Amino acid sequence: WKWRGGIVPQDLVRARERNLLELLAEGLPNKGIAERLRISDQTVKFHIASIMGKLGASNRVETVRRAVRRGLLSL
Repeated sequence: WKWRGGIVPQDLVRARERNLLELLAEGLPNKGIAERLRISDQTVKFHIASIMGKLGASNRVETVRRAVRRGLLSL
């Protein structure tokens, strides 16, 4: 699912997804993210796929880059 016009409103990315984005930007693997957030690896995969879909990204690096550009994440 991609937000029309490529613009993702801040409230469209949930708080949990923002936490995950921060850890993704740190370069942590799924297992590391799961441990930090105390969730399963599968849940991490689900969240990453959801964020990538919302941002129209095709990989982890592009996801972080697009999140920064849209003001969802600051480095």
